[in-house]
Amino acid sequence: MDMAWLDVFRTVAHTGSFTAAGERLGYTQSAISRQIATLEAELGTPLFDRMARGVRLTDHGRALLPHAEAMLERLDTTRRDLAALTDLSAGRLRVGAFDSANVALVPSALAAFRSAHPQVAISLTEGLSTPLLELLGEGAIDLALLATFPEAAEEPYDSGQFELRLLTEDPVMVALPRGHRLARRRRLRLAELADESWIAARRNPETTLLAACVRAGFRPRIEYAVANWTAKLGLVAAGLGPTLIPSLAVPAARPDIVLLPLHPDDTPVRHVFTAVRRGQRMPPAVAAFTEFLRAEVSGPR
Repeated sequence: MDMAWLDVFRTVAHTGSFTAAGERLGYTQSAISRQIATLEAELGTPLFDRMARGVRLTDHGRALLPHAEAMLERLDTTRRDLAALTDLSAGRLRVGAFDSANVALVPSALAAFRSAHPQVAISLTEGLSTPLLELLGEGAIDLALLATFPEAAEEPYDSGQFELRLLTEDPVMVALPRGHRLARRRRLRLAELADESWIAARRNPETTLLAACVRAGFRPRIEYAVANWTAKLGLVAAGLGPTLIPSLAVPAARPDIVLLPLHPDDTPVRHVFTAVRRGQRMPPAVAAFTEFLRAEVSGPR
């Protein structure tokens, strides 16, 4: 059954005239008559008694009217709900991101997005890139921010299942206590810190940012293994050793530490990607939020 026929039926019922209904809907009187006749044929019963002046609902027509109005109202509600998703006056945004992206980049982009689209429900999940991709593949999140070092692998993630787009590059710096012997240098070579006791997320340097030290020709002695950036930088400030810090995490730095760039030959540079499920239409909220992310990385950080 064509919902347009029900709209015509409702309008005729309310106006009591094919002519008046046609004027309201922008049809000719004969077009209205044909659509009502088609609906009556579809239902197998007359809906109006044709009078000398106008029309009157039959018993069947009176029975149909509340159902027609309910179906048309449901259709209008559906259209409004769908339009709200498109114009972001409703909907949801589910983001997953790694820890240093959540220091400033993601919060700033989320704040700008929420200011522009306050009716969209937002959720944020933090995790490592591989678990975030699992959530993305399961449909538990809509967008993932991932980080990888180009030298780690040519194809770090399953590009067949996911669509990855480069968002920004994230060079790594070294964090030193202010009283460190090298704290006044403009930049450093990693080999100059070969004898230091290091701070990292784990004891195995190959699985941390300190893999750069191994590539620079020495195996760092990791004395403190802590995952949280607040703890890492607190240990640095206490003079217990240096750590490597990605530029995305720099806004979390304390005033009692020094951040120095490394020599270009020693600087690890992470590539930060946005990832969505390949082959699925990007939700409007995700497309809009991605633009806020790009605005953040394009501006001063």
